Amino acid sequence: MKSITEQLLSIISDWKGIPDKSAYNIREDSGCAGRQSTANIEIISKTDRPGIDIRVKAGTKGETVYIPACITHSNVDDLVYNDFYIGEDADVTVVAGCGVHVEGEEESKHNGVHRFYLEKNSRVVYLEKHVGTGEGNGNRAINPVTWATLGEGSYMEMDTSQLGGVDTTVRDTKATLLKDAKLVVKEKLMTDGSDTAESKFEVTLAGDGSGVQLTSRSVAKGKSEQTFRSRIIGNAVCTGHSECDAIIMDEGVVHAIPELTARSVDAALIHEAAIGKIAGEQLTKLMTLGLSEKEAEQKIIEGFLK
Repeated sequence: MKSITEQLLSIISDWKGIPDKSAYNIREDSGCAGRQSTANIEIISKTDRPGIDIRVKAGTKGETVYIPACITHSNVDDLVYNDFYIGEDADVTVVAGCGVHVEGEEESKHNGVHRFYLEKNSRVVYLEKHVGTGEGNGNRAINPVTWATLGEGSYMEMDTSQLGGVDTTVRDTKATLLKDAKLVVKEKLMTDGSDTAESKFEVTLAGDGSGVQLTSRSVAKGKSEQTFRSRIIGNAVCTGHSECDAIIMDEGVVHAIPELTARSVDAALIHEAAIGKIAGEQLTKLMTLGLSEKEAEQKIIEGFLK
C-alpha cells in the first residue's frame, strides 16, 4: 500500500491500520491493495466486471466492512461495481469513501457503482466521504452511483460528505422501498473555486408503511455551481420528506429542483428548500467574541454542515 493511499484512508475512512476483526477491501489505482473476509462477511471478486461482491450472513450483528477506493496519481480512469447482499436480520456498518490525489496536469477519475440488496428486517449504516488532494492542475472527478432495494422492515442510513478538493462530481442515488422499509439520507457538500457538483436522488416508496427522510446541506463558495435534484414517488401508504438547505457565498450558484409524485391518496410527501447567505448578525456576534470575519465565516459553515 502506498503512503499516499494511507494518507487518503485516514481522511476518508478514519483508517488506523489494518483492522484485526473487520472485513475490508482496499482499492488502489484500480487494483486491490488488501482484502480480508470474516466468518460473517465474505468479499469476493467479480468475474465479469471490475468490482466485488460483499455478502453478509443473516443475523450478523455489530460488524463493519471497509471498502474505500484511492487514486494516488494523475491519468487514472477507475470504474468499479460493488454489490452488497445483506442477509435477513443483519445489522452492519459499511465504511466507503474515495480519495483522489493529483500532482500532474491530467485528469484522474473514480466512478463507483454500489448496489445494495437488503433482506427482511436488516439494517445498514453507510458512511461515505469524498476528498481531492494534491498540487496538480488535473481535474479530480468522483462520480458515485448508489442503488438500493430495501426489503420488508429493513432500514438504511446513508451519511455522505464531500467537503473539499473535488473539482467535478455527479452523485446519483436511487432506492426502492418495500413494506415498512425506512431510508435516511444525510448529504453534506462544499464546493469552491470553479467546482461543479450535481446530486440526484430518486426514491420510490412502493410498500405500505415505507418512508424516506432526505436532507442535503451544502455550501457553494468561489465561482462553484451546485445542482440538487430530488424526486420522491409515493405509490402506497407512505411518508416522504426532502429538505435542501444551502449557503451561497462569493459568486457561487445553487439550483434546487424538487419533484414529488403521489400515486396513492395516503402518500404524505413534503419538500423544503432554502438558499441564502450567511446572516450579518451571525458574523457580527462571533466577531465581537474576537474572531476575524474569515474565522467567523468558517465557524458558521462548520456548524451548518454538522
